[in-house]
Amino acid sequence: MKKLQELIDRLQGQPPKRVAIAQAADEEVLKAVKKASDIGMATFLLTGDVESIKQAAHKAELDLTQPAITIEGCEAAEASSKAVKAVKSGDAQVVMKGKVDTKSLLKAVLNKENGLRGRGVLSHVALFEIPHQERLIFLTDSAMNIAPTLEEKVQIVKNAVGVAVECGWKMPKVAPLAAVEVINPAMPATLDAAALTQMNRRGQITNCIIDGPLAFDNAVSKEAASQKSISSEAAGAADILMVHSIEAANALYKSFIYFAQAKVAAVISGAEAPIVLTSRSDSAESKLYSLALALNYSTK
Repeated sequence: MKKLQELIDRLQGQPPKRVAIAQAADEEVLKAVKKASDIGMATFLLTGDVESIKQAAHKAELDLTQPAITIEGCEAAEASSKAVKAVKSGDAQVVMKGKVDTKSLLKAVLNKENGLRGRGVLSHVALFEIPHQERLIFLTDSAMNIAPTLEEKVQIVKNAVGVAVECGWKMPKVAPLAAVEVINPAMPATLDAAALTQMNRRGQITNCIIDGPLAFDNAVSKEAASQKSISSEAAGAADILMVHSIEAANALYKSFIYFAQAKVAAVISGAEAPIVLTSRSDSAESKLYSLALALNYSTK
C-alpha cells in the first residue's frame, strides 16, 4: 500500500459499517462524515446535543436527513457513553471522537460494565503517507502508553500487527527502535527490542517479523542499513516502527507531519472495537483517513 486513499478504496463494494460519534457537534468531524456518506463508506449514529449538531452540520454542508445518518440526542456529558454503548450492543462497529475531551471518551470505553475494555492495553497506531517514500509506514505508540514495560510492548506490537494485517499487510516487518543497533545493558530500549525479537522467533509473537534493536535510519533506509552492514529482513524495509517511549514516538509523529508534510490515519487498538481518537486540530481529510483505517480494522 502506497497511498492512504487505498484504505478508502478497499471499502468500496463492502456493506457499510456503522460509526457512533460521541458529541458529534464538530465541523471538521462532520465534514469527514459528509465525504464518507457521499461515497457510501459508512453509516453514522451522531450522539450529543441536537441543536449543536445541526449547527455544525450546516457549516459542514452535511444533510442530516439522509438515510445514512441517525441522531440520538442527549446531554453532552452522556454522549460518550451512548456512543460506546451503541458499539457494545452491536448497533455500531466503530467509536469516533467528536467534540468531547479524550478523558471522557476513554472513561466510557474503559467502563467495566458497559465499556469496550479488551484483554490487553490500549495503544495508538498511526499510519503515515510520507512524501517521496515508496510505502506507507506505521508508528506506535505516540499517544497512550507513557513508558511501556516489556509486557506492555508485546501487546502494543500485537495491536499494531493486528491493524496492519486487517488492512492487507502480510507478515508486516516490525522494527523496535533504539539509538543503536547493538544490545547495550545501559540502554533499556535495546534490551526490550532484543527480547521482542527473540519472542517473535520462538513463536510468542506471531503474524509478523520483528528485528531489533534498529536505529531509525537503518529501519527505514536500505542504504543506511547497507552502509552499516546490517543484515535483517526488517532493516530498510520496516512496516511498523515501535518506539520505546511516548516522548520519542510523539516527537516522531509530529516531525512526520510538520517537517515532512505527511498525511496520517490513526486508530486506538486493543479495545473490543476500533476507536477513532483524532485531535481537534486534525483536518477533515485526516479524520476521513482515520475513519477508513478503523473501518478496515473493524471485524465486529
